[in-house]
Amino acid sequence: MDFWSTFRLALIALARNKMRSSLTMLGIIIGVGAVIATVSIGQGAEAMIQEGIQSMGTNAVFIGAGSNRPGGTRMGFGQTKSLTVEDMRAIVREVPLIKEAAPIVSNRAQVVYGNQNWNTSIQGTTPNYFSIRKWGIQAGSIFTEEEVEGAANVCIIGTTVATYLFQDEEPVGKIIRIRNLPFRVTGLLESKGQGAMGEDQDDRIFAPYTTVQRKISGITWVQYINASAVTPEASLAAIAPIEGLLRERHRIRSGDEDDFFVRTQSETADLYRQTSSVMTMLLGSVASVSLLVGGIGIMNIMLVSVTERTREIGVRMAVGATESDVQQQFLVEALTLSMMGGIVGVLAGLGWSAMISNFLQWPTLVSPRAVTIAALFSGGVGIFFGYYPARKAARLDPIEALRYE
Repeated sequence: MDFWSTFRLALIALARNKMRSSLTMLGIIIGVGAVIATVSIGQGAEAMIQEGIQSMGTNAVFIGAGSNRPGGTRMGFGQTKSLTVEDMRAIVREVPLIKEAAPIVSNRAQVVYGNQNWNTSIQGTTPNYFSIRKWGIQAGSIFTEEEVEGAANVCIIGTTVATYLFQDEEPVGKIIRIRNLPFRVTGLLESKGQGAMGEDQDDRIFAPYTTVQRKISGITWVQYINASAVTPEASLAAIAPIEGLLRERHRIRSGDEDDFFVRTQSETADLYRQTSSVMTMLLGSVASVSLLVGGIGIMNIMLVSVTERTREIGVRMAVGATESDVQQQFLVEALTLSMMGGIVGVLAGLGWSAMISNFLQWPTLVSPRAVTIAALFSGGVGIFFGYYPARKAARLDPIEALRYE
């Protein structure tokens, strides 16, 4: 018998017990759908994190204050006072792999406009910070270097701050109060959305770093420096020269711990990529267990089918069917069950992914590779779990089979 004749007979046999066949396929449908949905959740989260990291600039080098042990106590990020604007200028001047850098002085404050108020992050920096971060202005303009040198009370606001303070009003040119100090809004930033850590990047106000240092934070150092390398590859190569320069400037002796740390976007991206991949594999592995359960269901039903159709098998063998024909017949039936379940499961997985994204607002990304693997795996389950019942049917003694009641 050719394959298509066997396939047609398999459909006829499965149609005799529609409910039983449907319930058997249900295990495969749930398994394939669950694998696709869970993998799409994992890959969607990974894509969101990578997008957030890339939004900080592909050539970015992050230099932060902290991670030393004065008096035996390890200080955290932004807790040491050794990182200065002069360090930043020395890095740009003496490390050729770095083309520009901007300081950041960060604090939180209550901001007031009219009868509206909002607590947000106040970050002091220089105008080139926005080119390093590739962050555009949708209205107004960036404050100038002259305003930085003069510690002017000017600022740029993010879209979240604009929404809470101004609602539908145009913010550019308006005066807001930060800790009772008047600041003129010179620009409105384009929306950046969520960052790599899930923070709202638009919930920020940027002002000259000199203004934040002197009038808001009352400090002379900076919490961190955002630098930009000449190429993405140069960002990793720049780490060692920056560390050597800062150790020399901070007079850190050999063997002593740094009072700063240097990170790159590629390091952060690789770390999150590895973490997300592990979580995606874990979710996919858990979901694939239901595929195995569905395969066991196929084996169970096929064994029942062999028992119910023992006499039919005997008749087929009596009229000339070989062991190979019988084995192929039952194997094709098992494969048909699993593949039909796999096709419906793929559609279910795509539907579940869309529902999760639309109703739960979780990021999902359906991978064609995951869909292909799930579909092929469902076929493999049918062949693997259908082989034993098919082999059992092929080895029946025709005479005994004909006598079976």
